[in-house]
Amino acid sequence: MQRLRPCNDTEVPVVRRVRCGGGYSFTSSHATNHFAIASFFAFTIGLYFRRIRPWLWLWAFIISFSQVYVGVHYPFDILVGGILGILIGRFWAAVFNKYHGEIFKPKLILT
Repeated sequence: MQRLRPCNDTEVPVVRRVRCGGGYSFTSSHATNHFAIASFFAFTIGLYFRRIRPWLWLWAFIISFSQVYVGVHYPFDILVGGILGILIGRFWAAVFNKYHGEIFKPKLILT
């Protein structure tokens, strides 16, 4: 879908501007990348260190929301990018856990 970024669209009033990138708005690569990283870590090390999971999701959300805040993306671009990132991260976490998941499992030490 080729939709102009809000900062390039003259019909959308944007208060906060940063350097508006070229190209189109849909989907947000920032949201996709950060949610993919967050979901990968949430579904690998987050299985054993559960306290880190909310912080990973919060980090990805803040980065994604900032793209809307500065007027580079529409909220729907962020939503779809986030969903795509979660799917990508979940897929690679499943592959990682299948072959290397024992790295994070706590070891039982008998002395």
